[in-house]
Amino acid sequence: MRLIQFRNGAGESQVGCVDRTGSVVSVLADYASVYDLALGAIARRETLAQAAAAAHRAGEQPYEQLLEDGRLLPPLTHPDPARCLVSGTGLTHLGSAATRDAMHVKGEAADAVALTDSMQMFLWGIEGGKPRHGQAGAQPEWFYKGNGRILVGSGARLLAPQCALDFGEEPELVGLYVIASDGTPVRLGFALGNEFSDHVTERRNYLYLAHSKLRACSVGPELRSGVPPANLAGSSRIRRNGKVIWEKPFHTGEDNMCHSFENLEFHHFKYPAHRVPGDVHVHFFGTATLSFADGIRAQPGDRYEIELPEFGAPLVNTLAVEPRSIAPGGVRQL
Repeated sequence: MRLIQFRNGAGESQVGCVDRTGSVVSVLADYASVYDLALGAIARRETLAQAAAAAHRAGEQPYEQLLEDGRLLPPLTHPDPARCLVSGTGLTHLGSAATRDAMHVKGEAADAVALTDSMQMFLWGIEGGKPRHGQAGAQPEWFYKGNGRILVGSGARLLAPQCALDFGEEPELVGLYVIASDGTPVRLGFALGNEFSDHVTERRNYLYLAHSKLRACSVGPELRSGVPPANLAGSSRIRRNGKVIWEKPFHTGEDNMCHSFENLEFHHFKYPAHRVPGDVHVHFFGTATLSFADGIRAQPGDRYEIELPEFGAPLVNTLAVEPRSIAPGGVRQL
């Protein structure tokens, strides 16, 4: 099942199911958000697909028109953005360590035998990232991106902070979750994501990783319910003035990862603060494909395009920079 959230002509949020052809959206009359749909499904002990199938319909919308009009929202949001935690895990994909390792080597004087922290963590994932079902495996890298206010949908501008030194896309799978009333994490499904990071800041020192992640990101346009195929192949590209300046295939799914989704989810939700009933979690699962690794530097006005055929319409965003920031000394004493 493929779900979207979008704004109707009055600017109100609605939920729709995309048909198999990817051309028509059936509007669900009973729900204004996927969050409400999920809570209803959990309460009735239904799957998300069963809840959507049972909902009354309120007509149809041409999907292409919704995309062209920029009316798509992220496929899962919380009515209170502060109760949506956006986070991620890195060094999860086969091949992801090479670029990261190159960014974090200490220079020519470094001991050639010594492993960087990035490579060591990647090897832990190779050795123990896919334990047997029900067992805890190697703990992955984890980072915080922000709350629900940083999320944008397909077609929206992706705003970088004024302090950004780089505007690097990161094409990834994203897990979408709601915490049930008993504190159980419930996965609704997966979506495409552009995790969007500052690789120049990160390269200066690995301890700047946290700073490099604190910025907007995009998710969508569709939520795909169920477990995705183990081997997914798509493409990531950047357009400038309508012309493709960089394009590369990217591979994801568990066959291309050194961690299982189950292991990554366990290490995220093992903390009580991540199991607050009613909260939403949007979690990025990592990538091995970056334009930054090929020497590309995106500019305001560039257009990011990320697509996986199994996830329907591509995730498309245009880069912009926030018009305002805080100046040094700009904190007011009360």
